[in-house]
Amino acid sequence: QVRLVESGGGSVQAGGSLKLSCTAFGYTHSMSWFHQGPGNQRERIACIGYDGETSYADSVKGRFTISKDKPKNTLYLQMNNLDTEDTAMYYCAASTKWYCSSAIEPISYEYWGQGTQVTVTQ
Repeated sequence: QVRLVESGGGSVQAGGSLKLSCTAFGYTHSMSWFHQGPGNQRERIACIGYDGETSYADSVKGRFTISKDKPKNTLYLQMNNLDTEDTAMYYCAASTKWYCSSAIEPISYEYWGQGTQVTVTQ
């Protein structure tokens, strides 16, 4: 079993930055950040595979950076130049799959954080 504990959400003005953290208690392979806006499906926006490869959704490419501190077993999402369209619940997730290419859909993830709200205002 893996437990994921998130922190770092909040409210920020458009153009601002936030950094999300997700500490994993247990062994993980690939890990990702998903977001889910009101009425929308949960969507993977960033992934880091077991080998350190990263993958981003087009909507966040160039603005968000996923990283992992292996000794701390903590996943991060640095979000820059935030837009109102980024307003959503953000979830970290861990998969037993090794690579991002094998873990695209939510069903591929066995473990989920509790979610943290990010609100971007004009």
